[in-house]
Amino acid sequence: MEKAEIDLGRRNALKASGGMGLLGLLVAAGLIQPNMVSAASERAAFEAKTLDEAFKALGVFFPANSPAIQLTAPEIAENGAVVPITVESTLFRTEQITILVDKNPTMLVDNFFVPEGTEGFITTRIKMAQTASVIALVKADGKFYRVSKEVKVTAGGC
Repeated sequence: MEKAEIDLGRRNALKASGGMGLLGLLVAAGLIQPNMVSAASERAAFEAKTLDEAFKALGVFFPANSPAIQLTAPEIAENGAVVPITVESTLFRTEQITILVDKNPTMLVDNFFVPEGTEGFITTRIKMAQTASVIALVKADGKFYRVSKEVKVTAGGC
C-alpha cells in the first residue's frame, strides 16, 4: 500500500514538472507570450454587464470598423453551445484578438494575444445564450478595430 502512495506522488510530481518544462520551452521559443493584461482588468471585462463596460475594462476607446478584419460565423447556429467562429486580421502588427457576444451572461468570450511576427488568425468555438451580435476586436499597432455579425441561435448554449 505504501509503495502505491509513493508511486502516485512521484507520478503527480513528474506530470507537473513535465508540464511546466513544456510551458517554459514554448515561452522561450516565443510561441507563447505571458499574459499582458492584469488580472483585475481581465476580471472586470468578464464581469461587465454592458458592451461599454467591457470595452472600458479592456482599455478600448471608440474602436473603428475595419474591412481588414474578417469575421466568419454562421448566419444561424442550431446549437448555441457550439458556434464556430473564425477571425482573420490583415492589419499590420496584430497584437490581440478578442471575441465578445453582446447578449451573453459573460460578454467577453475569448481573448487571444498574438505573438509578434505571427499571422492574425484564430478559429474557435464559442457558446451563445441567444441570438446576438458577435464582435471581434483586434488590437493592431496599439489601436483597436472591430467588426461584428449577428448570429441567430435556435437553441441556447449558456
